[in-house]
Amino acid sequence: MRHLPGCCGIILVFLLGCAGQLKEEQQTITPRGTDCTQIKALSPQARSGVYLIQPPRVKRPFKVYCEMRADGGWTVFQKRSGGLVSFNKPWAEYKNGFGNLKEDHWLGLNKVYSLTKDRAKKWTMRIDLWDHHGSTAFAEYKNFRVGSEKTAYRLNVGKYRGNAGDAIRGAHEGIDQNHHGFSTADRDNDGCSPCIFGDIVESECAASEGGGWWYSRCGSASLNGDWHPAGNHMGWASGLHWHTWKTSEPYSVKATRMMIKSVEKSTFF
Repeated sequence: MRHLPGCCGIILVFLLGCAGQLKEEQQTITPRGTDCTQIKALSPQARSGVYLIQPPRVKRPFKVYCEMRADGGWTVFQKRSGGLVSFNKPWAEYKNGFGNLKEDHWLGLNKVYSLTKDRAKKWTMRIDLWDHHGSTAFAEYKNFRVGSEKTAYRLNVGKYRGNAGDAIRGAHEGIDQNHHGFSTADRDNDGCSPCIFGDIVESECAASEGGGWWYSRCGSASLNGDWHPAGNHMGWASGLHWHTWKTSEPYSVKATRMMIKSVEKSTFF
């Protein structure tokens, strides 16, 4: 190997070090796409897992779990499969997110807002449900989005399809949760002032239903309450409820997943 003068050797080492550091930083912070749908479209062989995304007009990229399906890439914003992660959290944690992206988690309302405020796209939300006996069901809603924190992350969903029933818009109990803000135990934005259910007076849905959700007059959809194991999943006010699927009495499902997929407006029907 040819000997380099001391000064040149120092400069070469410095340059190589900078290049290595720059490459490492690029690998760490360069986003892979604006959302999971774009990642899947650009890399059709991409597998489900954690990816870095950066929605338009968002300064810092953030990590999400992408569920890569035959119908596109879906950005997961809620997953529940057991009781290890408590979803009885205050407003700040529902705003910013909690849990492990590869396991049970809530992505964060701020991140969901940063995705769905992109008016160049429309969004479909899919909710997957699993019961304690191996059965599954799903509900999909077009035109999904949430508002900013100033609106209490107000929910908007459009046309429904699926086999779980339209619980959000009150197909079972007639209580429409669409266009309502998000509520937690420490920030009440529901429609009860109070609500009367038989001989029960309810002022804050989050207090009895648990966790955080887009409550109106409480309602028939609520997937962030207490998780109940098989044998202890019937009759509880707090649970993972989707009453249009299991209607005999309050039934807390075994597992849930909520995720969104973007569609360009020109191809959205």
